[in-house]
Amino acid sequence: MPLLPFLAVVVTFLVVPTVTVIVNAFFADGVFTLTRISALFSGPALSALTRSLVLSGSTALIGALAGAVLSWLIVSSPATSMVRRAVTALCSVLAQFGGVALAFAFLATIGLNGVLTLWIEQLLGWNLAASGWLYGLPGLIVVYAYFQIPLMVIVFVPALEGLREQWREAAVSLGASRGQYFREVVVPLLMPAFLGATLLLFANAFAAYATAAALVSQGSPIVPLLIRAALTSEVVLGQAGFAYALALEMIVVVAVVMVAYSRLVRRTAGWLR
Repeated sequence: MPLLPFLAVVVTFLVVPTVTVIVNAFFADGVFTLTRISALFSGPALSALTRSLVLSGSTALIGALAGAVLSWLIVSSPATSMVRRAVTALCSVLAQFGGVALAFAFLATIGLNGVLTLWIEQLLGWNLAASGWLYGLPGLIVVYAYFQIPLMVIVFVPALEGLREQWREAAVSLGASRGQYFREVVVPLLMPAFLGATLLLFANAFAAYATAAALVSQGSPIVPLLIRAALTSEVVLGQAGFAYALALEMIVVVAVVMVAYSRLVRRTAGWLR
């Protein structure tokens, strides 16, 4: 009985939309067809998928590497340290700071008329936003990294905290140097958690929409924006049903990533207890 409200939410907001996407991707007016699926191999769809994969992969890698270093610095400080508690709390906030607010923050800072852009131009005579890079794929990579790094900290800190002092002492007692302990004990233990967190960042960036929609006003450089164009435009392949096929494509990609993430996390669950 206590699970019934939860099951109702899952069915309403997860199962029903997923089934709706799958059905409408293969059926048009009640007739089975592969027309919408075949549209995924068109130029605009493949281009958007490639950019989405590049965006998700690059920001996942940037967030994983920078977040892992920051996580290590956080765990290295005492548990009662105010700096550690403040940074952890800040990361918890920034990991959820996205959408229109994040896009506006970057536009107001390094946009064409941003505060930092105008200040650098007056001081050095260099226009920081001259090429309009912020409004394309390079800009999305920078903006996405803003919330990917804090998310990595939240996910990866528990794995670092699972490292036990007894393991280091055992390695030292057996004659291992600090480098050997890190290379032969720490890295193998943390690698599954690191790769799992990287996959989680990939899925998080691949499905993000609001920030890109607010930042990119023209064009559809990534899949979520192409779905918006398919729903609102009468030009994109001449059919709104194309959006269902794109949504199904995203579901498949995210599902594969999350299954791999689950398996990697399961490998670290035993020694984190």
